[in-house]
Amino acid sequence: MPTVLVTAFEPSGDAHAAPLVRALLASAPGVRVIGWGGPRMREAGCELVGETARDGAMTLVGLRKIMEVRRIVRDIQAWVARNPVDVHVPVDSPAANWHIASWMKRHGRGPAGGSRVVNLVAPQLWAWAPWRIRKWRRTSDAIMCLLPFEEEWFRSRGVRAHFVGHPVLAHPVDDAARARAAALPPGGPKLLLLPGSRSSEVRTNMPRMLEAFRTACNGRPGLVGVVMAANEALVPLVRDAARGGAWPANLHVAHGDPDAAIAWCDCALNVSGTVSLDLAHQRKPMVAVYWVGWFRALASRFILTMPDRLLPNIVAGRRIVPEFVPYAGGIGPVVRALAPYLDDPAARARTARDLDAVARRFEGHDPGREAAEVVRGFLKS
Repeated sequence: MPTVLVTAFEPSGDAHAAPLVRALLASAPGVRVIGWGGPRMREAGCELVGETARDGAMTLVGLRKIMEVRRIVRDIQAWVARNPVDVHVPVDSPAANWHIASWMKRHGRGPAGGSRVVNLVAPQLWAWAPWRIRKWRRTSDAIMCLLPFEEEWFRSRGVRAHFVGHPVLAHPVDDAARARAAALPPGGPKLLLLPGSRSSEVRTNMPRMLEAFRTACNGRPGLVGVVMAANEALVPLVRDAARGGAWPANLHVAHGDPDAAIAWCDCALNVSGTVSLDLAHQRKPMVAVYWVGWFRALASRFILTMPDRLLPNIVAGRRIVPEFVPYAGGIGPVVRALAPYLDDPAARARTARDLDAVARRFEGHDPGREAAEVVRGFLKS
């Protein structure tokens, strides 16, 4: 029986892998899909051998992270020794997945040779490490790209690539989300805070976001806010941002329904990452910020090669929404960047039109189906 191995190490990777798993099992019922991942992959029908995509699963640092990756590689090697794999699909997390893919490329089929390696989610070499393309030419048979410009970037450098679209932008906004938004607090302007999906992100960003919200309330008596925690377990961390002080009466905490919260808001203060595409999907203006230490912020000026780091700005090819990524400064510039979106409907409308153009770049693509087609092509070959 043809076997596909999928390895994901973050909740986001679990979410990206699930549509592929579901589409592959539907279109190739004779294929076995095995995985190290999370609950979404399991719900899609993947035979989950190891759980590696829960919050915090791969947030270790230094030696502990190296040892964890080595343990997982050994577990996969032992499993593959008994169950040869035809195609390996590493999903994002290149620091962890590269070690596995490199081994699978040599040994995945046992005596028959190595597995074919087809990456889902292109590594962002275009942003910080274009010289590492040689490593990907050695270890990847193809890369399935989520952003429209990535296909040409990789192909022009000798790596087979396919733009398959992005799951966030693959389907129309759910009308039910708009209906659920009616249950969120009334008022205006409405500001949504999105502090991140990892516990480490919430601990770092939420206290400053709370400070920014309090400052934005000055002169805006009707302002109302919602903090959307990625899951229920993060709600206490969100609340901890008050650090013993009073929590603002006009700032509400919810969890688990970002689509409804985005439909509700006029604009958002959010971390960078996939959530920026969720906001672009609903054409909602945003100010993106990702607080780091001064050393990391300074180092990024020399490491990152792109003028913009936020996905809507990168896809647009220009800065259409304010971004502070990464950022080690105070809240003043962030609040000033928010002000037009809080006070001026015309400013919100202009940005909504720019975000509409970004979202349209993804139209006509079904990431799960198209990724499954790529994987099936390697199974046939």
